[in-house]
Amino acid sequence: MLFPEIYAETITQNLEGGMDIQITYPEEIVSGREGVISILIKNNGWENKEDISFGFSLSAIPTLIIEPSDRITLDRLTQGGSYGENINLQIPNDASLGVHFLNLKYSHVLVANNKTPQSPFFHDIAIPITIKEGPSVTIHTKMPESIFSNAEFPIETEVLSKDIDITNVRIKIIPPKDIEFRGETLHTFSKIEKNMAVAITSRIITPIDEVNIEYKLPFQIIVTYTDDVGLNKEDSQTVSVVLRPRTFMELTTDGGIWIGSFFIAPYVSLGTIIGIPAGAIISLLIRKKQNSSKKRPKKKKL
Repeated sequence: MLFPEIYAETITQNLEGGMDIQITYPEEIVSGREGVISILIKNNGWENKEDISFGFSLSAIPTLIIEPSDRITLDRLTQGGSYGENINLQIPNDASLGVHFLNLKYSHVLVANNKTPQSPFFHDIAIPITIKEGPSVTIHTKMPESIFSNAEFPIETEVLSKDIDITNVRIKIIPPKDIEFRGETLHTFSKIEKNMAVAITSRIITPIDEVNIEYKLPFQIIVTYTDDVGLNKEDSQTVSVVLRPRTFMELTTDGGIWIGSFFIAPYVSLGTIIGIPAGAIISLLIRKKQNSSKKRPKKKKL
């Protein structure tokens, strides 16, 4: 079982005789749900190990169910050998919330010179298990800090379910009344899998009329879904962006440029100059002709 790094923690222990243990466990587990602990042991020593054992103590979380067993045993692990296993934790519905420590007692017998078994080696490892009340669905919205009139800007919304698969997902973006969208404001998904983020991208179209002062525009994002036990849930987020007066020179996200009240599109050709008066266009033509003349090589006289 592989955990995304941001949602899992790892304990690494370097023990006697070159035995290395790596335990990966979930950052949080929802009460009434399952969590997975992954255990990987490696014999990096030059001597064999025998009677390897992992035993879990259940006293930290009463009625906790561990599958396939609360004890793992291994007869032998030779030099350079490794062994891994996943442990499923079934958290009871009435488990107390907060951090609990699941105690793991480890032992092995080192075989000196690969001939003579030594006395058993014991080591205790405490695994912190954080139990929370319900699954969490996070909404992350990315957009510019400020925008100006008569332009387009990107807005990206990412939805992530950390703990469970969710179904019948509807993501609705509610913009302010003065803002239009290029793209859909409602997106539907039949299913979003656990720890698999879904992102949607649209573009904000700001009003044509100029503004003289700064003010905030609120955007509301509403996510509705059905959880893993059939309950309908809703999460929401409100983010704001500052609508401000346009400065003398502004670059747009698509490579265009505003110079005063003139807009030049992101193409270097006469046909892309938009909204510039005839006098300005003639000036640009004269300047272009002068630049072309300067670049022509002069003919040598014979």
